[in-house]
Amino acid sequence: KPERMLRLLQGDVGSGKTVVAMMAMAQAAENGFQSALMAPAEVLARQHFATLEPLARSAGIRLAILTGREKGKEREPILEGLANGSIHAVVGTHALFQDAVAYHRLGLAVVDEQHRFGVHQRLALSSKGEAADLLVMTATPIPRTLVLTAFGDMDVSKLTGKPAGRQPVKTVSLPFERMEDVIDRIGAALKEGKKAYWICPLVEETEETDATAAIDRHRDLADRFGDQVALVHGRLSGPEKDAAMASFKSGQNRVLVATTVVEVGVDVPDATIMVIEHAERFGLSQLHQLR
Repeated sequence: KPERMLRLLQGDVGSGKTVVAMMAMAQAAENGFQSALMAPAEVLARQHFATLEPLARSAGIRLAILTGREKGKEREPILEGLANGSIHAVVGTHALFQDAVAYHRLGLAVVDEQHRFGVHQRLALSSKGEAADLLVMTATPIPRTLVLTAFGDMDVSKLTGKPAGRQPVKTVSLPFERMEDVIDRIGAALKEGKKAYWICPLVEETEETDATAAIDRHRDLADRFGDQVALVHGRLSGPEKDAAMASFKSGQNRVLVATTVVEVGVDVPDATIMVIEHAERFGLSQLHQLR
């Protein structure tokens, strides 16, 4: 259409939002425009890239990834390709709208998990193009009234279908006195070959304490379950996070102790149990995401 798109796409995890984004990016590429997909965390950006890159390649679309980890020699060809238009689409984190990044012809900005970004960040990305279309996606149900309050005149689309085979989620609340029961239950699940997440809260707004809660819990669980337990938190380097995620995904580790760095879009379908410690310290959208 001749007017700019401002649209919110809401759909459950696994309902196909990323595919919709890819189709929109392909449409932009066909019309000679570039697109950028921004995710709130590097783990998620890399996962999107791994999913989309083969699809893009087979359609003749050149897709790159740009996060804080791509530096120096690695970064130069990416920035060059974006500036001269040889890269059609890019997936990344906040790095996508830094001053050093110039686009040849940005026509579409896609923002994943938009509740994690402020208005300024979204504007910074879409202002890199000339009135670029903006598609924001979320798995957190946002009531219509709130959408209007927070995003003004945004159109809303919903993907209402559930992914195939999605089972209902059973949610149980237990007091801390029953911690041993929970750990026993995890032990029984591991014997059945299942996987589990153990999420620790942000105890205070400092990374130190955030990590400590997870590190202590990891030590306790490792005493019980040995090297089946992996750990992911915000103070680990990118490669360390990747390694822990990969070993959890492959089944080398069967319990992943983590802070909310795994809140969005971590895709391990065979992990069927999640323990959330101090659930009262989390926001509703976080709990919904985790669930």
